[in-house]
Amino acid sequence: MTNPFDIFTDEIIHTILDHLNDDPFAKKSFSLVCKSFYFIERLHRKSLKPLRSELLCRTLHRYPSISHLDLSLCPRVDDPSLASLSVSWKSTLRSINLSRSRDFTSIGLLRLVTNCSSLVEIDLSNGTELTDSAAKAIAEAKNLERLILARCKLITDIGIGCVAVGCKKLRLLCLRWCLRVTDLGVGLIAMKCKDLRSLDLSCLPITEKCLPHILQLQHLEDLILEGCLGIDDEGLVTLKHSCKSLKMLNLSKCQNVSHVGLSSLTNGAEHLKRLVLAYGPSVTTDLGKCLLNYSRLKSISLDGCLVTCSGTKAIGSWCASLRELSLSKCLGVTDECVSFLVQAHRELQKLDITCCRKITSASIDCITKSCTFLTSLRMESCSLVSEDAFLLIGQRCQFLEELNVTDNEINNEGLKSISRCSKLCHLKLGICLNITDDALTHIGSGCPKLKELDLYRCLGITDVGIAKIACGCPTMEMINIAYNDKITDSSLISLSQCLRLKILEIRGCPSVSTVGLSAIAGACRQLEVLDIKKCFNINDNGMLALGQSCQNLRQINLSYCSVTDVGLLSLASTNRLQNMTILHLTGLTPNGLAAALLACGGLTKVKLHTSLKPLLPKYIFGYMEGRGCVFHWRDKAFQEEIDPNGWQLHVGRSPEAA
Repeated sequence: MTNPFDIFTDEIIHTILDHLNDDPFAKKSFSLVCKSFYFIERLHRKSLKPLRSELLCRTLHRYPSISHLDLSLCPRVDDPSLASLSVSWKSTLRSINLSRSRDFTSIGLLRLVTNCSSLVEIDLSNGTELTDSAAKAIAEAKNLERLILARCKLITDIGIGCVAVGCKKLRLLCLRWCLRVTDLGVGLIAMKCKDLRSLDLSCLPITEKCLPHILQLQHLEDLILEGCLGIDDEGLVTLKHSCKSLKMLNLSKCQNVSHVGLSSLTNGAEHLKRLVLAYGPSVTTDLGKCLLNYSRLKSISLDGCLVTCSGTKAIGSWCASLRELSLSKCLGVTDECVSFLVQAHRELQKLDITCCRKITSASIDCITKSCTFLTSLRMESCSLVSEDAFLLIGQRCQFLEELNVTDNEINNEGLKSISRCSKLCHLKLGICLNITDDALTHIGSGCPKLKELDLYRCLGITDVGIAKIACGCPTMEMINIAYNDKITDSSLISLSQCLRLKILEIRGCPSVSTVGLSAIAGACRQLEVLDIKKCFNINDNGMLALGQSCQNLRQINLSYCSVTDVGLLSLASTNRLQNMTILHLTGLTPNGLAAALLACGGLTKVKLHTSLKPLLPKYIFGYMEGRGCVFHWRDKAFQEEIDPNGWQLHVGRSPEAA
């Protein structure tokens, strides 16, 4: 009998494979159908992201056409590995990500760029041990267009000078936190790399001396100067050049730049579309006036700035019609300020008023009446906004895709109104104490596209509400139901219908057990992040279920669970596990922990209690660190109760981050 799949042409099979790019397991299953599919998938694959360093060598001959190689999950990549891959993919490799990798030197980089002459993108972020010799090696990549050197803190002007001379085709360069690069190095880049479109100089010890060369770049579109404290008004007013091509300027945390310096820097930038001034100058009349005539300006971020009423009036008089406005954690924002802004910029699509604690329902009335095309509204901790105001959001802003009302007075009626927003994908309701299952029933029936739902500490929610969400929102990818004591296994069994679920946070749900977790593990095979801290009834059987079914699991917090050596060791079956938090597992022994650490080959970060440190074999630390794993030690006391002293949300602090 002939192979029934022979009727498919290679073109049809390639089209099928293109649709499977987001699911690596689907591609693997595809390749196992028959020999011809195996061979075609082998040739078709263009991008590769190995789970561990030791798996890299196995792929060199299996996939001959790799053009994009992501080694961010491989903490240890040595020079021989770079040499081998540069030979195997000599004619095809165009992009490589080494942002989390160590152990290679300038010798390996030189082999890489010499053999792979088609390389156009290299990411060396976090290369804290790389020196100027590495930069000199990179300079041999004559066709390089994108180079990311964020936090390469040992590279100096000498190395950057080599890059400037050798990589003249650069279009994007990131030097964020390269603390030894000064005006000299940046100036050389600007003089030699004339095709630059994007330049990130965040936190560099530079001054205005390098800016004339930068502003003469005829194609520069994005300039990021975040945290460049050496740049000030006195230096900026001396600038004689302007950058007419500039589209995005980021001056956040430049505390020595006011409207005076901003006016000089943006002079002539007639194409400016996006401006970021977060935690920078006060929003005054003068600042508003200096941006008066930038008709193409569409987005501005003023997060953390002091806002004056006169300043908002000036922004309201701009000839530009803003699409995005961020006022998160701004001091001085009042109803009057918001009114001026939204009535002047009625085409706003994204608005962030997080922690603007002086605004009331009057602002929401004005926002929803003026900006009916909003797709994103973030208003966490706007505590003076009354329940009735949330009715207006659903009545007037039915194009909403994202809504964050964390720590607000929204109730069931408000959410019933918001359920009219059928395009809603992201909804955050954390610490909204007035909502119950009735509200979730409406959301489940009205918002079928919902992908992210945050119900952190929504104490009125039970299994009934979660069942309605699971039934009505089958494409859910992330849900947080942490610290809801009415949630039981029934909720997890309901959520097992959401086959695309990737992130599940159920910490502090004491009625959840292994039964519910096993249901999730068996159905939600794309699960990546799981937080079951203080789920005391989850035991080894839950871990066995995860090990058998959840091969995508990358991160887990199982502190305070009833897991022993057996359960922890079973997690080694999840090949992608990178991050584990293991605090106060009373059934865990030092030997069992050591065995599990050795068996989980992809671990890069482990949080443990300090009491375990002297009990573990000393060779474990050297071996794990040699494999690229970092240990974080915590000295937290054991807490028997979930939340004995109550809780309080503080400004600027996300709850329970640990």
